Amino acid sequence: MAQTAPTATPSRFAPPGRVTARPRAGAVGSLAPSVWRELALIVLFYTAYTLTRLILVQDGTGPAFTHADQILAFERSLGIDVELGLNRMLLEVPWLARAANVFYATAHFAVTLGVVVWVYRRHPAHYRWLRTGIMTATGAALLGFWLYPLAPPRFLEHEGFVDPVTALHSMGLYASDASGTLTNQYAAMPSMHAGWALWCGFVLVRLAARRWVRALGVVYPATTVAVILATANHYVLDAVAGIALTAAALYASWLLYRRTRPERTRRAETVETAVAERRAEAQLHAKARRRGRSAPGRRTDGDTCGTNPDTGDTGDTPLHSGKSARAR
Repeated sequence: MAQTAPTATPSRFAPPGRVTARPRAGAVGSLAPSVWRELALIVLFYTAYTLTRLILVQDGTGPAFTHADQILAFERSLGIDVELGLNRMLLEVPWLARAANVFYATAHFAVTLGVVVWVYRRHPAHYRWLRTGIMTATGAALLGFWLYPLAPPRFLEHEGFVDPVTALHSMGLYASDASGTLTNQYAAMPSMHAGWALWCGFVLVRLAARRWVRALGVVYPATTVAVILATANHYVLDAVAGIALTAAALYASWLLYRRTRPERTRRAETVETAVAERRAEAQLHAKARRRGRSAPGRRTDGDTCGTNPDTGDTGDTPLHSGKSARAR
């Protein structure tokens, strides 16, 4: 007998408005690649990142500061050199500056990793092309770090920039000598803080069912760009380049995915989409029932098969029967 894809129907044992059906593990879960394979890719990319730092040390940091002067001069010619103003505004509010330092040091990795795991577990049908998109952008960024090392604004004290981490002695990504030696502090162009934040926001807006989660998908990239500029870790052009690179990589990955994805992936996506739509529909019905209970005398769609507590009407009696009853 041919097997059909499971449909998302409410269980008669479940509370009203709750959807209990999920795609079968064999139908969707098998679409995600091996965890060990994904960890190996992470190790590979971190090794490449480390090599760019070692190459920079051998060549010296002179080109990085030359490029910084070029970037600032170009931004000033365009009138978009807002980094210094944002840096000064941030330092006027010490508690906000400390929070920005912590955000810069932690959110870039924690949020991105959390979204990756969420997509892997909850939306495996979309995992491969989304992962390919962010890794393609990161690989191209590594090439940029190597070919165009760039000193961040916080190194340009002669321009008036102040590093809020050292000025406030607060937690930060480069607060200690150990963290500074383990990272490439001249890997500013393009900004993958901005690029990864855009990726996270895109994923949440596209796949999340709850509105507040989708709203976070809009707020998070905007907050990240404001933080990387105000903390003097990146230039405006860094952020623009990181966002453009990530957007292009996602688009290319999606086009390739649509052309090459197997039939079983398309079927799994259909099931996953149906479950998500059914879940959203159930949430809307639940909200409608709650509004109906909070307003006496109002009936919602979910009460059409129930008994009206005021009249005892079950909803199955024809309208004219009410007139007949009154006539009698």
